[in-house]
Amino acid sequence: MAGTSSESQYVTFSLDNEVFAVPVSVVREILDHEDAFRIPHGPDYLLGLRDVRGQGVPVIDLRLRLGMTKTEKTPHTRALVLDVPIGEKTLTLGLVADRVYEVIPFRNEEIEGAPDIGVRWPSDYIAGVVRRNGGFVVIVDLARLFSGAEVAMMGSANRLAATA
Repeated sequence: MAGTSSESQYVTFSLDNEVFAVPVSVVREILDHEDAFRIPHGPDYLLGLRDVRGQGVPVIDLRLRLGMTKTEKTPHTRALVLDVPIGEKTLTLGLVADRVYEVIPFRNEEIEGAPDIGVRWPSDYIAGVVRRNGGFVVIVDLARLFSGAEVAMMGSANRLAATA
């Protein structure tokens, strides 16, 4: 059995037909999807705020954030509530996923870098790629996924919810 220093645990989930993963260490909980309270003038991928155990949490449609089509709610749609360390702060947010699969360990040597396809494309959110079951799992770097302005905007949404 491999030692814990040579592998890390990830939560796997799908967006459309693609499989993604985030470190289990940032996942606070996984909830059934509920409609969020819409925040005016927010970006299209910011679905709004959701109450999570007394805390207003901004909810993101990750499919829209990654340039995919909007998430269509099904009985399998879930919200991953995450505590994402960004610099000295922790951003709490909910990510909507089409389906959540499992917690799985990936050995560090299995994780490849983002593929180089010879052209410039927004791949800086990819922390790595793992080959699994004849396909790939993309590990999302949540801190890189959101720009400084987006983090500030979501932090404002958190503060707005706290005063409501």
